[in-house]
Amino acid sequence: MDGSTLRGRLLVAAPPLVDPNFDRTVVLLLEHGDDGALGIVLNRPSDTDLDDVLPEWRPLASAPTVVFAGGPVSPEALIALAQADTSRIEGSVQVLADLGTIDLATDPLDLGTPLDALRVFVGYAGWSPGQLEAEIAANAWFVVDYERGDPFVATPERMWRDVLRRQHGRISVFANYPDDVTTN
Repeated sequence: MDGSTLRGRLLVAAPPLVDPNFDRTVVLLLEHGDDGALGIVLNRPSDTDLDDVLPEWRPLASAPTVVFAGGPVSPEALIALAQADTSRIEGSVQVLADLGTIDLATDPLDLGTPLDALRVFVGYAGWSPGQLEAEIAANAWFVVDYERGDPFVATPERMWRDVLRRQHGRISVFANYPDDVTTN
């Protein structure tokens, strides 16, 4: 780590990450700096349909249209991630050029700009100052580049393997890591 921000990068859990909250997860870092890091788990769909929680947002949501488990911190907090020019949306926080979080209290009809994709997460992943850097140094995470469609894949259950598979070098080998090493 060179001290630069990892904001907008993906953390891919290295097997076997012993924390069940993060085993085989892909986390998008929304914030990273001297105060710590905050991200959302991209590949944990819940059984809760978005219609049951925020029906007004469902028409804009990417399939599968469920609420995703964003992480173990603040399990009551909702975070909406949108692919759009979020700089034009009041109350939004831009993560990358065309990706950011938006305020779910806003009426979807008042956004002022179209959304290319939307996903809603409950909870988030958080790290205190230096904690994430220590976990990366301990080889608990692979830090890889984000690709535009990553947060909105239609098959989130395949995302961990798919992100690893597209990497170069030895990291791609981990895509073949068995679900249960005792049966290998």
